[in-house]
Amino acid sequence: MSDEKPTVLKEETFDKLEIRLGRIISIEIEPTAPKKAYKMKVDFGKFGIKTSVGRFTHHLPEEMKNKLILGVLNFAPRQIGDTISDALILGVQYPKADSGEATFITPSAEAKIGGKVF
Repeated sequence: MSDEKPTVLKEETFDKLEIRLGRIISIEIEPTAPKKAYKMKVDFGKFGIKTSVGRFTHHLPEEMKNKLILGVLNFAPRQIGDTISDALILGVQYPKADSGEATFITPSAEAKIGGKVF
């Protein structure tokens, strides 16, 4: 059985998401998160610096700092531990890791910070 979701119209779904390219400018453990996670400050250019809490902890902070990542900027903010996370960094399951532990998605070439995913 497939886990595929039903077909939707791009204009009614994807086009409503504000997915932008950002650069991680600081990263540290978020000690109050319910599961091990990082608190990241991400520069999205003209969209500002956003805070995101994510479970990318199979990567060392120094490996992630200055990386280009993709983030959704128009989801409602979520409180994770003591931190308000106002951007969702996109990732995929880290190989052989627990559910929810991720590796980030990054472009294969330098691109403009704040650039739109399309």
